[in-house]
Amino acid sequence: MARKTRSTLADPSRVVPASGFSALLTGATAAAMAFLAVFALALSMASGQLAERWSQTLAQTATLRISAPPGEIADQTATVLEVLRTTPGIASTRVLESDEQRALLEPWFGPDLPVEALALPRLIEIIEAPEGFDAVGLRLRLAAEAPGAVLDDHTRWRRPLVQAAGGLRMLAVLSVVLIAGTMAAMIALAASASLAANAQVIRVLRLVGAQDRFIARAFVRRFALRGFLGAALGTALALAGILLLPAAQEAGGFFSELGFHGSGWLVPLVIPPLAGLVAWAATQATALRVLKRDV
Repeated sequence: MARKTRSTLADPSRVVPASGFSALLTGATAAAMAFLAVFALALSMASGQLAERWSQTLAQTATLRISAPPGEIADQTATVLEVLRTTPGIASTRVLESDEQRALLEPWFGPDLPVEALALPRLIEIIEAPEGFDAVGLRLRLAAEAPGAVLDDHTRWRRPLVQAAGGLRMLAVLSVVLIAGTMAAMIALAASASLAANAQVIRVLRLVGAQDRFIARAFVRRFALRGFLGAALGTALALAGILLLPAAQEAGGFFSELGFHGSGWLVPLVIPPLAGLVAWAATQATALRVLKRDV
């Protein structure tokens, strides 16, 4: 009996059973939480990248609308094009054709809209140079030389997209924090149950002089390892699922871009060590608290 006790004291991890309900609960919880965390990160990163791309596209272009009587539309267009040509910061301009305007209106009015018979405004696409142009100054020039021209620099469209990108990043952080908190709570319950199940062993260890920190270290080591291995399995399964998703296609829209790109694939690799750290902290706090109450 003394030999067995000395062996146990030399290897504190033997205090905790190698298998059982607490082991399954810890590993399964870590795997499930890691799986959800990977998909939460993938969804938020894909949404943020999409919003940023839309914002950058709008930031590089502007639209000018010319509303005038049919007999004056050509002269107004020529005047506006000359103003744009002499405006610093504008790389190029292009007048949209009737087919392009029909394509813009097709989602709302259908493919058979008679664009030629409608008094639609003339649209001019403006491509900005890298340094950009002075929108206020351009509006003043247009008001003087082409009163029917209205400039839209897409500011009102771009600002919500930038805010959405920032909000989605915060959503990813909040999701990971909530998942980590849920995992910590479940592992704390499992550690508490394991401590209660080993109450007799803990009493014997105390009788031979074992300190609470020595006993707690055995539980912390085992549960932290289970949390790490379970999270590694859940992360691997989630990444495999993401790799099996269809490749990004223009017709697929947002859902075809769900996943990670470039260095973004390294982000999920942080989840298993983070899960191990959460398991270590939760078990450490739970073990010391329970042991102080005299199991």
